[in-house]
Amino acid sequence: MKLGHTVLRVVVGGAFAAHGAQKLFGWFGGPGLEQTGQFFEGGLQMAPGKRNAAAAGVSEFGGGLALAAGIATPVAATALTSTMITAIIKVHAEKGFFATEGGYEYNLVLLGAVLAVVDEDSGPIAALAVLAAGAAGALAAIELGKREAAKLAAAGASSNGGGMATPSPQPAAA
Repeated sequence: MKLGHTVLRVVVGGAFAAHGAQKLFGWFGGPGLEQTGQFFEGGLQMAPGKRNAAAAGVSEFGGGLALAAGIATPVAATALTSTMITAIIKVHAEKGFFATEGGYEYNLVLLGAVLAVVDEDSGPIAALAVLAAGAAGALAAIELGKREAAKLAAAGASSNGGGMATPSPQPAAA
């Protein structure tokens, strides 16, 4: 294994693990699971928010640690890819490309780095398979979250006479 590959694996995996720790545990100035869950449900319409926030946090934290350590790279990369594609679609796409405007630039760079690690470890077919599986996972998570949010809205509307208060979105990096 080349030094550059190891550096890429450790830096990108470590960054993902730290970001996941922000979501899950509130470490490194992060919002923690409760606040991230509120953002997922109220701001992203991905209900139940806490479950979806936990899934994203575990994917980033566990996937990042596994990527950094070189353990189960395709599985870790699929979890990370799915999380990044979800973040691009739900949080960053509408803001354009550049990160300075809240766009998806940084997420795309991380996605490319993860796929480069898989390509180096397992080849281009594996990297394409990870990308396809990650995209499928992201689209499924988005659709399921949207359906659950609609159910919650309908239940809230019927129980309180038509209006359901949704939690106010809290800023949480995705």
